[in-house]
Amino acid sequence: MQHRIIVLGAGYTGAVAAGRLARRLHREDVAITLVNAEPDFVERVRMHQLAVGQDLKPRPFDEMFAGTGVELKLAKVTGVDVDRKTVTVIGEREAEELSYDILVYALGSGWNSHGVPGTAEHAHQIASRPGALRLRERLARLDAGQPVVVVGGGLTGLEAATEIAEARPDLDVTLAARDALGDWLSDKGRGHLRKVFDKLGITVHEHAAVTAVEADRVTTVDGRTIPAAVTVWTTGFAVHPIAKATTLKATDTGQIVVDRTMRSVSHPDVYAIGDAALVRGPGDKPLRMSCASGVPTAWQAADAIAARLTGGKLPNVPLRYFNQCISLGRKEGLIQYVTADDRAVRAALTGRTAALYKELVCKGAAWGVTNPTLGMPTRRRRVLREPARAGSAVRTPA
Repeated sequence: MQHRIIVLGAGYTGAVAAGRLARRLHREDVAITLVNAEPDFVERVRMHQLAVGQDLKPRPFDEMFAGTGVELKLAKVTGVDVDRKTVTVIGEREAEELSYDILVYALGSGWNSHGVPGTAEHAHQIASRPGALRLRERLARLDAGQPVVVVGGGLTGLEAATEIAEARPDLDVTLAARDALGDWLSDKGRGHLRKVFDKLGITVHEHAAVTAVEADRVTTVDGRTIPAAVTVWTTGFAVHPIAKATTLKATDTGQIVVDRTMRSVSHPDVYAIGDAALVRGPGDKPLRMSCASGVPTAWQAADAIAARLTGGKLPNVPLRYFNQCISLGRKEGLIQYVTADDRAVRAALTGRTAALYKELVCKGAAWGVTNPTLGMPTRRRRVLREPARAGSAVRTPA
């Protein structure tokens, strides 16, 4: 009998995990199913580019996984029963229940409104391709001089504000940040960030947490109103709600609690990776939601699953950070070097060189996803099996 591995979600982490499992395990021993609602890979780190009118290269999953043995199921996940070890999905025609021996949960995250009034009705988001395309259409209809407000001073907000200002210099672009602009960066990083914002003509409101969004304005915590023909909401991410509805041990925000191998601490046949998992790095600090965090968790989970199924050695690779890569339009960038636990150090790379660096990082991430079985050992290991008995399944070593 084949061991049934289901991977939910084909973002950076899910696609990488599926491909790595296919490379590590013998095809006769495992059936790997990758469930995703869309037929092609979405480069989430480029959604700000898509929003301003740039076209992204299509990356169909059927081409990516051709010949790997990974079965792609185009469907939306509607439920997970970790006690019965089943997943409910709905495709184009009907609902279906899938059974698994091992589940890799990689459903990721979406935008987080934080319950601020008016965001759902009036704000745009770039945490998904549909959201970025809606913003793209709206920006294209704006006349010169109209105001655009980007809410959120994190990495996504910085990239969105600069991309819009560079692509549409005729618009009045404003950034509303809860704290000081780039306050987590080094002195060099903050200085460069302000220089680029000034060059692009972006107005910055610091210490201006937004408390309400209306069709033509936003209101800040201190009572200020900022005109906004378009509001772009980039104040962090919220995980997919399905995990929290299960019996998995999860945080109050819905992240699945895992051990160092990305295995659920409550259900050993479930692994969680990327934004869906509460993963602790150096100093026991939770990793931030990002591609930089997610891909290494996919490697860790896939290698741990393969090791447990084949009797190999469990991976023990430290999860750490090296830098934060920020695009500031197509011509400028900022590479902030950081400690292992993501605190800024003095060194930073800026300007055109940093922009090229960030572009290489994005291309490398996409290449790693779209070539999921390349660059790894070709020798697949056989899965261990229990002594023969009626209806026996693959043995999972402890």
